[in-house]
Amino acid sequence: MQLTQAAQAEKHLQGTIVAAYGKRFQVELNDTKQRISCVTRGKKTDSACGDVVTIKLTDKHEGVIENTLPRTTLLYRSNAFKSKMLAANVTQIIIVLATQPSFYEALLNRCLIAAEAAGIKALIVLNKCDLADNDNAKQKLELYTALGYRVLPLSAKEDISTLRPYLQGEASILVGQSGMGKSTMINALLPNESVRTQEVSTVLDSGKHTTTAAHLYHLDDESILIDSPGLQEFGLHHLSTDALEHAFIEFRPFLGRCRFNNCKHMQEPDCAITEALAANKISAERLAIYKLLRAEISG
Repeated sequence: MQLTQAAQAEKHLQGTIVAAYGKRFQVELNDTKQRISCVTRGKKTDSACGDVVTIKLTDKHEGVIENTLPRTTLLYRSNAFKSKMLAANVTQIIIVLATQPSFYEALLNRCLIAAEAAGIKALIVLNKCDLADNDNAKQKLELYTALGYRVLPLSAKEDISTLRPYLQGEASILVGQSGMGKSTMINALLPNESVRTQEVSTVLDSGKHTTTAAHLYHLDDESILIDSPGLQEFGLHHLSTDALEHAFIEFRPFLGRCRFNNCKHMQEPDCAITEALAANKISAERLAIYKLLRAEISG
């Protein structure tokens, strides 16, 4: 017996947020795969692409998000004033860099730290490796390969096949600065999706924003891919200082070995992290980033 439209409207339906446009969300229903344009109750905006939610219909194609089911993971960024959810229930963050325009290494580190803190594995993709001048970018990433991070060089315009095995069975999110080629990668992976390739401003060595909302795509029945807006910054104010130091994977063997229990690893005597630096077990670049972020989130 079919529900009347009024009864259907009262029934809570379950679905996944497949697009997030600020305060409006597109929810794909689990059973029918129909997409419903939804808002949240009141001023709540604590929903993200990838969230599994229950909704109540207010019209045939409109609804209200009533509840968010418990998340397995949540990736978000924050500054001193507000936070921005990027994706929920993802298993993997794919940080997209390019040989040109030059990538912002501090942003790479912030993304890695956010992933570690959220318990999400990371893959670093170096795009545009077909361009001649790519040695500098590859050398920069040797540090991260040495730390144990997966680094995949490719040229999305020429061949995306080497990326596909990393996506299989995963809920992945693509993050990166504008102009790194995220949209090109999605066009190659999902040629039927209407994603515009970003034009890169060679004058400013930066990209023009074309992706303004997060979108979830089904690669197959077991694999999803979320494309996020281009990032120029990635604040980590939501992390505690303990979470921050644990997010530096090379610090972990030395944590708890300092003379002082509350050692900040800044300039305290008998600091195990400082000693590890002197023994070349920690890089000066990464320790400098830690100190910068520690001062930032403590201030």
